[in-house]
Amino acid sequence: MSVGVFDPDMLYDNPLLQKSQLGKPLKRGFTLPSEDFTFGRPNQTKDGGASEAITGWTKLAAIPLGKGRNEKKQERDFVALNKACVSAGLITAQEHFQYRATHDVRRRVSEEEKNKTKIRRIPPTAVYGVPTRPSTPVFDLLEHKYQDRWLQERRKTELAKRERDQEKETAQKGIYETRASLLRKYCPPVDGEPLWHMPRFRKTSPHLETFRSPEAKSKSFKHHASDCTARTGVFGHGIYESAKS
Repeated sequence: MSVGVFDPDMLYDNPLLQKSQLGKPLKRGFTLPSEDFTFGRPNQTKDGGASEAITGWTKLAAIPLGKGRNEKKQERDFVALNKACVSAGLITAQEHFQYRATHDVRRRVSEEEKNKTKIRRIPPTAVYGVPTRPSTPVFDLLEHKYQDRWLQERRKTELAKRERDQEKETAQKGIYETRASLLRKYCPPVDGEPLWHMPRFRKTSPHLETFRSPEAKSKSFKHHASDCTARTGVFGHGIYESAKS
């Protein structure tokens, strides 16, 4: 085929080269399946018929003797593996990983864990459902015992409430106290006995001199008198106050 010669088969070989004619849609050709082809998705519903019972059997793997289907595979005992690695002289993480890939130790399951994993089998004589309620006593209904019981409970609650209200009223009805009655009943506190002192210190008055000299004492008092007006507190010993307008 020479260069520049148009080949109509090229349009079908390469759809990117196809161009629609003026005023006409682009022609595309698709091959349809054969007449025995069924369109749609297959129906996967199971109706429990004979065909399903015949074709729905699954192959079960052969179970060795002494092992049940519900028994799980034992977990790996990493503590024993680490101990074996260290005893073999392997220290690094890469050496441990290689040792675990070539060796396997399974953890032994205790009897308590086996009992926990066992399936609880329901006895064949078990009865399902809620137990039947006892029948309502007809004699209690005829004798109106439920009504009498309710009335007794209501009477008890009303009596208890009345007693509480009476206690509150008696507590509020106390004698009205005035200042004169309070002063009449007031007992001034009595000073206790003085602490014991040694005989030689009983006639000596307490004396404590914290200034080095009388001049230092006078200067301190003068400074306090001149500075106490700007400080807080009763005696002017606090922090400095801000200016007030």
